[in-house]
Amino acid sequence: MRIGIIGAGQMARALGNGWAAAGHEIRYGKRGETRETVEFGDVTLLAVPVSALTEVLGQGSFDGKTVIDCTNAFEPDSGSMVLAEDAVAERIANEAPGARVVKAFNLCAAEVWEASERVFEGRRLAVPLCGDDAEALAQVEELVHDLKAEPVRAGGLNRARYLEAMSAFVVGMWFAGADARAVLPPLEAAFAVED
Repeated sequence: MRIGIIGAGQMARALGNGWAAAGHEIRYGKRGETRETVEFGDVTLLAVPVSALTEVLGQGSFDGKTVIDCTNAFEPDSGSMVLAEDAVAERIANEAPGARVVKAFNLCAAEVWEASERVFEGRRLAVPLCGDDAEALAQVEELVHDLKAEPVRAGGLNRARYLEAMSAFVVGMWFAGADARAVLPPLEAAFAVED
C-alpha cells in the first residue's frame, strides 16, 4: 500500500517507520506538500497539530481518499489535558468533502509505536477505529495488523469525538502517574446486568 504522511513529527515517523518495515511505500510531506503527498498515497495519515489542519486540508483534494486522523486537540506537554476542540475528525470530514476519514492511533504516544512490543499483560494492544466507510476501515485495519496490534471497530465517525475525549482523559492520568489500564477490568470480568 502507498501511504502519504503529512507531518514530520515523532508520531509521523513512528507510524511511518512501522509501515515501511511491513513493506508499505511511504512518502512524508510537510504542510506545503499536501497535494503531492495526498496524490501519492492510497491512504493519507494526518499527523500535524490540530491548529494546522485547516491550512493542510485547504492545500489539496482528498476526494475519495482514505484519511487517517491521529490528531488530538490538546498539547500533552503543556500540563493541561483540556480539549481545545471536541470533534476534530468530524471537522476534517467537513473541511475535506469526499474524504473517507477514519479516526485511529490517537490514544498511544509515538514511543508505543516505536517500541517492538505490542502485547501487554498477555493482551495485544487494541486500536479503536471510528469511521463511516467500510473500505476505508478495512484499509486501516490492515495497517493496524501490520503494526502488530488489533483493530477494533468502535462505531461511525460521529463517535470519534469520544476517542478524542478519551485521549485527553487517559493521557492526563498517565501524566499524573496513574495506570490508566487499571481503571477497567479485562473483558472476561466486565459484564452488565439489566436493571
